[in-house]
Amino acid sequence: MSASYHTIITLEPGKRSGKPTIRGMRITVYDILSYLAAGMTPQEILADFPYLTEEDIQACLSYAADRERQLLVARV
Repeated sequence: MSASYHTIITLEPGKRSGKPTIRGMRITVYDILSYLAAGMTPQEILADFPYLTEEDIQACLSYAADRERQLLVARV
């Protein structure tokens, strides 16, 4: 991935109840992860949401992986 997810994933208290969103838009990391978990391919997501990029989807996955790693560290 060329850019860190930190430049793509944003947190704004007044937007989507403060959930992490993509580039300040109203689509959340959870939305993208849910679509992927339901079996949509990145190409299908991009076709449905043409304002997103492959890098946005990769940022969601990186964000989720980092959060999971932080949870594992916190449990130890």
